[in-house]
Amino acid sequence: MKIFLAGASGVVGQHLVPLLVDAGHDVVGTSTTQTGSRAVARLGARPVVMDALDRAAVKSAVAAAEPEVVIHQLTGLKGSAGNLRRFDQEFALTNRLRTEGTANLVAAAQAVGVRRFVAQSFTGWTTPRTGSGPADETEGLDHEPAPESVETLAAIADLERQVTTAEGMEGLVLRYGYLYGRGTGLSREGDIGTLVLRRRLPIVGGGAGQWSFVHIEDAARAAALAVSTGEPGVYNIVDSRPARPAEWIPVFAAAVGAPRPRKLPGWLAAPMIGHLGMLMMTAMRGSSNAKARRELGWEPVYPDWELGFRRGFD
Repeated sequence: MKIFLAGASGVVGQHLVPLLVDAGHDVVGTSTTQTGSRAVARLGARPVVMDALDRAAVKSAVAAAEPEVVIHQLTGLKGSAGNLRRFDQEFALTNRLRTEGTANLVAAAQAVGVRRFVAQSFTGWTTPRTGSGPADETEGLDHEPAPESVETLAAIADLERQVTTAEGMEGLVLRYGYLYGRGTGLSREGDIGTLVLRRRLPIVGGGAGQWSFVHIEDAARAAALAVSTGEPGVYNIVDSRPARPAEWIPVFAAAVGAPRPRKLPGWLAAPMIGHLGMLMMTAMRGSSNAKARRELGWEPVYPDWELGFRRGFD
């Protein structure tokens, strides 16, 4: 099968390309730089340098590839934890890729008769905080986001709308949970790992928020399955055990050889991490993976973040 993978040199793309190639697919993978393009070639895909915000360039690249499936794994993240009080500004490029970039890819895919379109989204602070237990896909997105994240949530909603309503092709959206493992921020060398090593990621206000994680390799496996499996729609790609910061931060710290994290009361931390940071630490809700397991046949190799933190960083 011919596959056009936008964002092949990114953190998910680097794990996804070998899975697709090993499955016998003919993969064209994009990067924004020649260095990234060479990395894509080493992974076994045919590389192309492309700016996803250049509509003409996207149209030309997709037309030349003549794919049956397009996979959208584009982000503009640079491996920095950033400032939660300036969240929308930190995600400005990623938000453009989710809106303009998605529009360019969808239009180019429709022009050449692509039958299936798979796109990366996110589940975490985006999840509604009402209800009990892990949220499923029918609950949609948070209607009352933190002020710092309004633009980013709108971009996520726009990507999901564009993909699932695109005429003439099957659109699947994969909402990844918090990614961890080699190459991600949640690793020994990543930005979160660095904060934990420096004791700069405290447990705030009791740490009762619920986080849903997924190992980077499990995220890539879900995308590989979605190429040919599952009905159009939205899927949460998360492990089977949401975790409170009070649980996962100490385990993560131990896994990367960091000292035990500090604890801070909410009133002291709030000015530093803002409304969004407080939501993530104290009020966020986890997500359910039941649909992905049932309809994609996806079973995470690391079904439990604790196991993954102990074994999944190599």
